[in-house]
Amino acid sequence: MARARIYKPAKTAMQSGRAKTKKWVLDFEPAAAKAIDPLMGWTSSGDMNQQITLRFDTREEAIAYAGKYGIDFQLFEPAEPKNTLKAYADNFKADRIGQWTH
Repeated sequence: MARARIYKPAKTAMQSGRAKTKKWVLDFEPAAAKAIDPLMGWTSSGDMNQQITLRFDTREEAIAYAGKYGIDFQLFEPAEPKNTLKAYADNFKADRIGQWTH
């Protein structure tokens, strides 16, 4: 049986919002390497599970789905970012720590 990954996707570097990061994702790991077509140069694979991406509201739902259908899975816990409060006015404080860069 195919092995799957269950994870919560990270925010992309190309956006400041958190779209598509709320749900848990179940993806199947590739069972075989992709092959290059000698005529056109396209890559292809006979593994149809690579095309499947399932989204769940909670981690428990994803684990229950994998258990129900006998899918071996690996769970990746998300790393929560630390929020640091910063203000533009802090650059001009009299007791500012660090050197001026200009």
